[in-house]
Amino acid sequence: MKEGERVVIFRDRRANYLVRLKKGLTLRTHHGDIKHDDILGLDYGSLIKTHLGKDFYILPPTHYDRMMKVKRKTTIVYPKDAGWFMLKTSVGPGSRVIEVGTGSGSLTIFLASIVGKEGKVYSYERRDDLLENAIGNVESYGLKDRVVFHLEDVEAKGFKEREVDAVFLDVPEPWTLIPHARKALKGGYHLVSLSPNVEQVKKTVLEMKVNNFIRNEIVEILLREIMVREVGTRPREQAIVHTGYLITAQKTG
Repeated sequence: MKEGERVVIFRDRRANYLVRLKKGLTLRTHHGDIKHDDILGLDYGSLIKTHLGKDFYILPPTHYDRMMKVKRKTTIVYPKDAGWFMLKTSVGPGSRVIEVGTGSGSLTIFLASIVGKEGKVYSYERRDDLLENAIGNVESYGLKDRVVFHLEDVEAKGFKEREVDAVFLDVPEPWTLIPHARKALKGGYHLVSLSPNVEQVKKTVLEMKVNNFIRNEIVEILLREIMVREVGTRPREQAIVHTGYLITAQKTG
């Protein structure tokens, strides 16, 4: 591993740290200190001990790690929802996608990782303070060259891009942006929206139909982690349950 690389330093579910390696720095934990210098040059999967002799492992970050551990100024799009979005679209390496509601950049980072070096993410945000934070999060993973950021009111001005593969909406009134999304999308391609309440869902779906989007589907993803123990294996009491309703549709014509 090299300086500047991000790694997960893992002991258990609670002692689980995502850090950027830098010479001279030290990670301080309840289980003891770990010097970055002792990690540099190791391979992923390596065991390292704190100064108190406690074991940690050095692992590569997953998409989940990157999304959940961004510096937050907003509620993020959770991995469970982002994963469903990917399954319901054809977004992949080389895709061009629009995102509205950059927020903290959690979904931006995931999309930029998926579209690869040949693809592009066009991310729109109305608040400059949120955009500044999101840009910093994206830069920290070396993905800024895959993202074009716009400080823009899409409802008033629409999208600059055309013939994109997908549009992702994470805004309070997504139905107002559907005519703009139709203009930006390729025929047959994907519109995705995330909303926290059913009133938003109804307005969005009706507007999708008016604008000739078909194959509309609305789901809610519920995720429960299971604790495996010698006695009493069961679901964990705390869980991320309702995060929003996911709407997917495809453009006709």
